[in-house]
Amino acid sequence: MKIVDRGGGTPIVVIPGAQGRWEWMKPAIDALAQRCRVITFSLADEPSAGARFGPQRGVWCYVDQGRDALDAVGVRRAAMCGVCYGGLIAAVFAARYPDRASSLVLVSALPPSWTPDRRVQFFLRAPRLLSPLFVVSSLRLYTEIAAASQSGAGAVRFALRHAWRVVGHMLSPRRMARRVRFLASVDLPKEVAGVTLPTLVVTGEPRLDLIVPVRATREYSALWPKTRVEMIANTGHLGLITRPETFASIVVPFAERAEWDDSRSRRLG
Repeated sequence: MKIVDRGGGTPIVVIPGAQGRWEWMKPAIDALAQRCRVITFSLADEPSAGARFGPQRGVWCYVDQGRDALDAVGVRRAAMCGVCYGGLIAAVFAARYPDRASSLVLVSALPPSWTPDRRVQFFLRAPRLLSPLFVVSSLRLYTEIAAASQSGAGAVRFALRHAWRVVGHMLSPRRMARRVRFLASVDLPKEVAGVTLPTLVVTGEPRLDLIVPVRATREYSALWPKTRVEMIANTGHLGLITRPETFASIVVPFAERAEWDDSRSRRLG
């Protein structure tokens, strides 16, 4: 498997969203690597991932990919950080492999109760044919980019850099649609019901996240007792890349504290 393993200190595994490519998160990965050991990868069915994948196993391929990545880099336990779709993968990972996760970080994550809305259902009908419409609809994210930037010129520069990453590491509409469909075969609320790990939920502002409603991501705080919620101001769904230093300054201390508490409880136990 092709794994990105950078930095030193507390290990944090970052799982990408439904588009599947770790490269889209590069500003966040760079910022985290300045403060901790960050481990990431593209989702298992991406040709560049070099990971095990079987369509019949569905979402479990992505869950087990996290375990395989930890084994490959020689890490026993790590903070599991999932972005959007990856948040669900991280949550299910924590339920299935509680001995491999020291904490959870869920970034603008889909909740276990999520089902495709009318917009998503529209694209699922013919993902390849409708991909131009998907690209056009993504232009609405510029509102968030403008809010996070200090100037109009800064917003344009960021948008161009992000577009370059996207073009250089293109998503597959068909693979993206397949990943969404995989969720229907799993009873997600049941799968994650037993999670007791310290959990950090990171969102942007409700008015700016036009992809996953903030109220939906905050459902995790009602599910689990050890959940803390943090909001990054002037961002929406893209906060980890529009304000990566702020993102890292929230995530890393949380993961470090959880790792310390976990080590202490194991020594005392």
